[in-house]
Amino acid sequence: MTKVLITGVAGLLGSRLADWLIQTKEDVIVCGIDDLSGGAKENVHPQVLFYQMNLTRGPVEEVFETFKPDYVFHFAAYAAEGLSPFIREYNYENNLQATAGIVNQCIKHDVKRLVFTSTLAVYGHGDGGIFNESQVPKPIDPYGVAKYGCEMDIQIANEQHGLDYCIIRPHNVYGIKQNIWDKYRNVLGIWMYQHLNGEPMTIFGDGTQTRAFSYIDDSIEPLWNAAIRPEASKEIINLGGVEEHSIKDASEILKEVIGGGEIVYMEGRHEVKHSIPTFQKSVDILGFEHKTNLKEGLTQMWKWASKQPMKERFVWPSYELDKGIYSFWKTK
Repeated sequence: MTKVLITGVAGLLGSRLADWLIQTKEDVIVCGIDDLSGGAKENVHPQVLFYQMNLTRGPVEEVFETFKPDYVFHFAAYAAEGLSPFIREYNYENNLQATAGIVNQCIKHDVKRLVFTSTLAVYGHGDGGIFNESQVPKPIDPYGVAKYGCEMDIQIANEQHGLDYCIIRPHNVYGIKQNIWDKYRNVLGIWMYQHLNGEPMTIFGDGTQTRAFSYIDDSIEPLWNAAIRPEASKEIINLGGVEEHSIKDASEILKEVIGGGEIVYMEGRHEVKHSIPTFQKSVDILGFEHKTNLKEGLTQMWKWASKQPMKERFVWPSYELDKGIYSFWKTK
């Protein structure tokens, strides 16, 4: 039997990969770790050997010693680029420090390959808005800095300790089982939450920012291929959709799907204006296929989201740094 450990197993990527593995791979056993700070326990498949713990404070080594994973998918993170300048310590603890611990355990327990999900935020503004894996990253926020630091540490672990890896840079993944209750990340989920609660959908700035949104179902098998294909060894690969949409256009598509809704424009924030990655490596190495356009994906996600029970929205009670905080995130 092949043993797979997934961190962040209650989140979007982790839960959906676990579902797919259990449904399609009879020779795979899945173990998962999540502290449930962003993911939901109900997202975790009942056949997953589940451990609820924080990666920086929980007994992670005991999980590795007991389960002895062949492959590790490290998805756990707090992915809030815009908020990260105001929660620096939390950002580095939950992204950089947590990853260092996972890397240590992968080395100690001779894991066959670590698949690490990084982020397009490592590119910063990129080269004219186009993000190619050969570019030298220049992140513009602490979240991107943390993820780039993780990438470099994993590469050093390979050079010094022989840890095999594949680094995935997913872009704007959305879909069923996404956290729609977080005020600070996942714009499509934020809009759905706002609409369900009778609030206007909010856009930062003028909405001309562009993104390539990626429906989760199109990325699951390529993520598995990142672990098992020999040609994915020691590669850094952009993964996700190929269609470019402005934020304004994306909101209009969602309005079509949900049958209306009001849009309110807020002050702009410090962010990348255009985020469009190349994707050919994911096609050639991981077998990625863009099957789901934005309207189709939003239709599926909305069917799920509209049936979710009302939950209290997560809001930070205070920040590590208040200076320069945007008006729409102020707590006082």
